[in-house]
Amino acid sequence: MKPNIGIADKNLKAVSDLLNTLLADEVILYMKTRQAHWNYEGDNFSEMHKFFESQYDELDKIMDEVAERVRMLGHYAVGSLKDLTKIARLDENKIGYSDQTESVSALVTDHETIIRALRKDLDEAQNKYKDAGTADFLTGLMEQHEKMAWMLRAYLP
Repeated sequence: MKPNIGIADKNLKAVSDLLNTLLADEVILYMKTRQAHWNYEGDNFSEMHKFFESQYDELDKIMDEVAERVRMLGHYAVGSLKDLTKIARLDENKIGYSDQTESVSALVTDHETIIRALRKDLDEAQNKYKDAGTADFLTGLMEQHEKMAWMLRAYLP
């Protein structure tokens, strides 16, 4: 049954497409953060291992919330890795995850890419597609990514 929440069907589809692209980005960032967690080496291994774990735990919650938002709007969340990588804005670039500066810098860059995309997407959700709920949801996610990027930047020289 389609939701009857005062938003046109075509707008619900467009917003769901925005959210699925965001979901793809979140999955890629999650995996990059996992790789940093798995492969980091250094004198502060224990601290970085736990730090990266806290970051990917938060990303795991974000992925679930984004997918559930798509479902709330009456559409399906993209679930295959093949489909996700096709629509993602982030690249699956390979970096030296064992190097703290390189891995943290790459993760900061990806968070900041998502933040810029979220600013654009939330404006479209609100103004173009008349979906204040999704705009509010995206604002909250943007704030989470801003905090995560800030915490990562604290590890950079």
